[in-house]
Parts: sequence; C-alpha cells; structure tokens
Amino acid sequence: MEDSYVLQLLEPKFKEFHLCFCGYADCAPLHSYGPASRPNYIIHYILKGKGIYQVGERKYNLSAGQGFLIEPETLTFYQADQEDPWSYLWIGFGGSEAKRLVLDIGLNSAQLTFQCSYGEELKKIVLSMLRHTESTNSNLYYLQGKLYDFFSVLTRDIFIDIHEERTKETLYVQQAISYIRNHYSEGIQVTDVARYLNVNRSYLYTIFKNSLDLSPKEFLTKFRISRAKEQLTLTDVPVEAIAIASGYQSSLVFTKAFKQECGMTPSHYRKANREGTRKHLAASKEELSEIETKTIK
Repeated sequence: MEDSYVLQLLEPKFKEFHLCFCGYADCAPLHSYGPASRPNYIIHYILKGKGIYQVGERKYNLSAGQGFLIEPETLTFYQADQEDPWSYLWIGFGGSEAKRLVLDIGLNSAQLTFQCSYGEELKKIVLSMLRHTESTNSNLYYLQGKLYDFFSVLTRDIFIDIHEERTKETLYVQQAISYIRNHYSEGIQVTDVARYLNVNRSYLYTIFKNSLDLSPKEFLTKFRISRAKEQLTLTDVPVEAIAIASGYQSSLVFTKAFKQECGMTPSHYRKANREGTRKHLAASKEELSEIETKTIK
C-alpha cells in the first residue's frame, strides 16, 4: 500500500522528449511493485527511508539520496523496507531523444542507480508538476520546462557508482529478455527463445530460475500481462485487440492468463485502474498543499 499523488499525460505534445507521468508516494512497509515492465523510461528518487530495486539477478539496496532508472520494456521489481519504508518521487518520460538524454546523465542498461544531493529541488519540481493537472497549452509548456529542470538538477552533481559484473549466464538472460521484448506480440513460445540463444530448454530454465527466480514461461507471461495492463489503463483499445497485440491467439486464452496473474478479468482491471487514475488526478489543491508542506520543510 502507498499514499501517492500522480499526474498522468495521455497525449504528449512534444515528440522528441516529453513527460508521461510523475508522482510522489509514501510507502507502507514492504509495499512493492512488480515484477512488471513499462513502455517508458522512469526515474525514481528516494526522499527518505530505504528499499530494494531488482532487475534480473541484479539487486540494489538503496536509501535516501539515491535513485534508480527503469528502462522501457524491462521487467523490474522494487519494494520498501519493512522497518524504514521509503518515500520517493518519480518521473516517467519518453520520446525519440529520451535515450540520448538518459545517457547524457550517465545512466544506461549497465548503470541503473545514482546518487544526487539536490533532493529538495527535485521535490519542488515534481510537486509543482502535480499542481498543473489540466491539459492546456500553458500547462503542457510549463510541464515540459519542469522536465528539463529535473534533468538540469540531476546533471549538477549526479554520482555514478560503477560496480557491474556480467557473467555468461547474465548475458544469456539479458539476450533472452531482449528477444522477448521485441517479439512477445508474435505469439512466441519458450522453444523460440531457446532456439534464438542456441541453448536447450533445460539450460534456459536453469539460468532464468537462478537469475530471476522465474521460469522462462512465467517471465514471458508476466511480461505479456504487464504490457497488456498498460494498454488497458492508458487506451480504449478493445480487449480482443489487446490480447492479439500481447501475443495471445484468442481473447479467451488471454482472459484466463490475465485472471490467473491478476485475480480479475481484463475488463475489471481496466475499470478499476481508470477509476484510480481519475481519483489521483482529481486530488485537490488543499491535498497537494499539505503534501508540499510535509515534504519541503
């Protein structure tokens, strides 16, 4: 569970580099998200407390003053500490120039965490974004400027701690994930992934369990369902079309897999999350003012 405030933009005005969403959350002990993937880049910055961030077999213990990058279509998991749960802010962004700008601040697939000592400024930027919820031209230009402000603060003194080591198994898993990311909508099976890597299914199963504590089939299912969740929440595309786009041959098979994974049908998930998004976006100025008072002291 988390007490969160979220701004989400469904139709970006700027194609090269644009804000998709941003937010602030106080997390309950052991509150977690994932394993899931998102279609955009996301940067989290920890304001207080601590927790873990996991990508594949890489696990990071992070605390206040640190942050982490989530890359598009990458399965990740993060969880608040039981004794000292974190509070964090985040921005999600995309566009044709997004990858270049992420590289510009020193982050990439091999380097997903950072430290920054200007947390107070990052808070002010995100809280100011949360007060501009209407999709007017004025607000969209304002939010675009604040997105650049956020990156400006990060580049001021971002510190990268390089400690990555890649084993052969890690590289195999990363190649498998990349293949799934690019072909999941084509109805691929685990045998296709093994054939692509030129390894047998039993070895593929072993390295996935060692790295992710998931079988290749479980990973493929979770990846497909996570992509379907995004489409259900952010678009009006029919469930049948989302099923096909997620790699399922029929909506019946998709619905069964979705219900097994999420505990509800795709239609119920869409309705529940649309209502939740509207509730967040309708947060009053008084609530936001209270958050600002609490976090900027």
